[in-house]
Amino acid sequence: MTQADMGPDITAASGTAATGAPSCSADATSLVGAHAERLENLYPSTPATVTREEGLMLYRDMTLGRRFEDKCAEMYYRGKMFGFVHLYNGQEAVSTGVIKAMKMQHDWFCSTYRDHVHALSCGVPAREVMSELFGKETGCSKGRGGSMHLFSKEHHLLGGYAFIGEGIPVALGAAFTSRYKRDALGDASSDAVTAAFFGDGTCNIGQFYECLNMAALWKLPILFVVENNKWAIGMDHNRATSDPEIWRKAAAFGMAGEEVDGMDVLAVRGAAQRAIERARAGEGPTVLECLTYRFRGHSLADPDELRAEAEKEFWAKRDPIKALAARLIDQGLASAEELKAIEKEIDAEVADCVEFALAAPEPKPEELTRYIWAED
Repeated sequence: MTQADMGPDITAASGTAATGAPSCSADATSLVGAHAERLENLYPSTPATVTREEGLMLYRDMTLGRRFEDKCAEMYYRGKMFGFVHLYNGQEAVSTGVIKAMKMQHDWFCSTYRDHVHALSCGVPAREVMSELFGKETGCSKGRGGSMHLFSKEHHLLGGYAFIGEGIPVALGAAFTSRYKRDALGDASSDAVTAAFFGDGTCNIGQFYECLNMAALWKLPILFVVENNKWAIGMDHNRATSDPEIWRKAAAFGMAGEEVDGMDVLAVRGAAQRAIERARAGEGPTVLECLTYRFRGHSLADPDELRAEAEKEFWAKRDPIKALAARLIDQGLASAEELKAIEKEIDAEVADCVEFALAAPEPKPEELTRYIWAED
């Protein structure tokens, strides 16, 4: 099928200037940090081309993630949600760009403690995610996991993990299973790819390197998706690692590596599609470093006083949702009214999931030990 067969399409030119976001001058770079300089000097890559339907799907998914997280903040401050809550605002292009390029309920996904939006992109219903955050029985983890431990076997979400790096070996196991079923058991249909999401701080611990080694050794179908948002809690990434360009570490293991503008959903989708194609073809893993930024503090308990205002203002101007909206409108694939209608639908969906979660039953005390051990 050609692009002509698919109808109108949208693409972006190589480099970061095509995102619609402002470029950064030398003076601006000195104020907002090395991350901005890396964006300015990104090696030109080929972004994804999408149809009108795909573009609207991406916009809807990103908007759902943003509005859901905004509602989580409201519920947390109203005392309806407890524990640690880490929001994803600003990073939506990574979740949507990678997960929506994969096959739902076929490929596999491992998240982190910042996992709400990953779950939504995987197709976990908003009602189930919000219920889990409220600790209700109707949650995707039956109220036992809370914000950091979302899991859905049905949607191939292998969990959120409170400690950094915990999900990477799990993702490696899923990728090994896919390869083993095909090569050892003769299942030609076993071509599932796994995406492991984690942050820049995780790239300084042993599990990351051990799993890169094993993935390269056995050419496992896995994407190591680094959501480099510049800050590991309150530690600037560039102060914590000897080589801040994480994607380059792939070369030491003989695997593909790529850095991409993580505020540009089409750039992320294009890089993900290339990595997925290599993985399904048996060519092994990819390290995909997405340069992104969280708009809120590390968690809702973080006053976010460490980051410079100039830095936050710079990244706010690169809002990935606004950038995609501008492209869709500029390319004639959607009108402002259509996008507003999607936003209205999302607001209704989010309001519904809160109402559902508030009314949902609490887990039964007598079932406190259920789901800990395997059951018949």
